[in-house]
Amino acid sequence: MKNRRKIGIIVALSIAFVISVSVGFVRNDFEIAKNLDIYATLLKQLNENYVDDINPNILVEESINAMLNKLDPYTVYYPESQMEEFKLLTTGHYGGIGAIVQQADDYVMIAEPYEGSPAYKAGLQAGDKIMSVNGQSAKGKTVADVSSILKGQPGTSVKLEIMPYGKQTTVTKNIVREEIQLPNISYSGKLTDDIGYIRLSQFLEKAAMDVKNEFIQLKSQNITALVLDLRGNGGGLLNEAVDLVGLFVPKNELVVSTKGKLQDRNQFYYTRNEPVDVKIPLVILVDEMSASASEIVAGAIQDLDRGLVIGRRTFGKGLVQNIVPLSYNTKLKVTVSKYYIPSGRCIQKYDYADRDDKGQSKSKADSSAVAFKTKKGRIVYDYGGVEPDILIESDIYSTILLTMIENRILFNYANEFKFRNNSIPAVKDFVFTDTMYDDFLKYFATQDVKYETYSEKQLAILEKSIEDDKFSSDVVKEIEKLKEMIKKDKTNDLQRFKKEIKELLTLEIVSRYYYQKGRAEASLLMDPEIKKAKAIIEDKAQYEQVLKGNVGK
Repeated sequence: MKNRRKIGIIVALSIAFVISVSVGFVRNDFEIAKNLDIYATLLKQLNENYVDDINPNILVEESINAMLNKLDPYTVYYPESQMEEFKLLTTGHYGGIGAIVQQADDYVMIAEPYEGSPAYKAGLQAGDKIMSVNGQSAKGKTVADVSSILKGQPGTSVKLEIMPYGKQTTVTKNIVREEIQLPNISYSGKLTDDIGYIRLSQFLEKAAMDVKNEFIQLKSQNITALVLDLRGNGGGLLNEAVDLVGLFVPKNELVVSTKGKLQDRNQFYYTRNEPVDVKIPLVILVDEMSASASEIVAGAIQDLDRGLVIGRRTFGKGLVQNIVPLSYNTKLKVTVSKYYIPSGRCIQKYDYADRDDKGQSKSKADSSAVAFKTKKGRIVYDYGGVEPDILIESDIYSTILLTMIENRILFNYANEFKFRNNSIPAVKDFVFTDTMYDDFLKYFATQDVKYETYSEKQLAILEKSIEDDKFSSDVVKEIEKLKEMIKKDKTNDLQRFKKEIKELLTLEIVSRYYYQKGRAEASLLMDPEIKKAKAIIEDKAQYEQVLKGNVGK
């Protein structure tokens, strides 16, 4: 009798739950229908009665975006006009001329053509200014405005009026758009005779296969360790992340699971193929811009004790998006679930449902972190993001260098250098000498650039406080002495920060001749995270100790 009562209670509760859920859905459906009717009526009345003509497409798109802004930044609406951007997001393919562009005062200019692209074939170079597009002046146009016109169906052409860098007359270029494929891997090679290196920039289609092919190629060159660089990699396709982990761990190993509101969003993702190498020492490099799929790879490798993670705490995006087709060839990228790496932790940092008075999403506090264990028992935490096994603090650029970057001084000097020098040695042989630096200083002296150090800013605040508090003239004189001392010391900044300025100048100049691959290759020679990765791989005892959780934090 008791059992029968228990069963009855369970059944009753189940029915009650189903009814409540059903009622909830019905209620939501009614509310949606009611508000859609209100919205349609409002839009119709605006169209009929507003004093000026309105553009319904623009109003609707802006209202949709305003609605989605109340959710998370990854839930995005794509109108039909943005299908090329959508294609680029999901596949890395798009129709266009193949160039990075940036704002230059009232115009947009070429920052860098992709090697082998239509822009490259047409002779476009960094610093070239786009004066008009298809006969329409480009003055006052934004990067987004110009980019949308440059993109289009492969085989179609776009007419550009270009002011080449260093010239005073324009040239016209008719450029035929092609299918542009952004590579998943920006650079692959060897750090030493024994250590391979792969820089993965994104997780688009075939990312895992691309890494596999490069890894096999490096293994044929007798490498005994691998550094996989995921710094700046904002993620991409979840399946590619799973398959990438599967290159280094046994088949049927859990990599990530997802949990959502709907039952079919609750999924478990295991490695599907036989691995390439389950024993080779492995280091994953990450930073604060490593997100999503990058965090799945880094977190899974860490949780499975398969390798070491070096760098800085990752971004903390533990959300999964699906693409939902809408009517009239529009699409919605919508967040459907959260993901959990093998230890059971979710690395999501921001709670978009919990916002402060200013509407900003709250981030997870370190003090609220929960401890989890890796496969071999190491303690890891769900801070929000993946905490590296070995933490390397980020370099803080000097004020003068930041000023140079902000005012495009390094960018423009690299253009000047290229204008005067047709070629440079191979990347590994190129050295930005002291003589070259002296030439740069002469160039910098011609630029109308002023900058204020942090100390000067703080001193100005103090000076205002002293004035308000009416301190004696002696105090004011001391402040003036400090200002003079800082001013004199400031004149030495170009020598004090010579090393970091030369490093960034090297990267800029190399990219003018060898493009993205050249920049990546040059950065390896001066990168502190790379140096640390090499050092710990070469110290096998330390590598094993960190994997055991004994050092590195």
